[in-house]
Amino acid sequence: MNHKTLAIVSYITIIGWLIAYFSYKNEQKKDSFVTYHLEQSLGVMVFSIIVSVIAGILVNVVPSLSVLFSLISLIPLILMVLGLINALNQVMKPVPVIGGFFENRFSFLHQ
Repeated sequence: MNHKTLAIVSYITIIGWLIAYFSYKNEQKKDSFVTYHLEQSLGVMVFSIIVSVIAGILVNVVPSLSVLFSLISLIPLILMVLGLINALNQVMKPVPVIGGFFENRFSFLHQ
């Protein structure tokens, strides 16, 4: 797979991220573009898990606000689509709101 394809695939569920990671891990020449998008997509996935857990707890505490928490759970999906668009356009731009936090956070991707 070429580097653009790996960056794009990394945003398509955790399975796509794993495929992109293991395909990229064994390459001799590392590309900062792929590494950047692997970081961003993993960061969005971590954020998604955190949002899901918090929303699940809050739905159990305040069931009348379940529609609101369901809408909040769509935020990670929106961030994944924005990251995917960045990868399609071959731009190394962080996803809005949380992307800057996950830059250079996952050191195992830089090896």
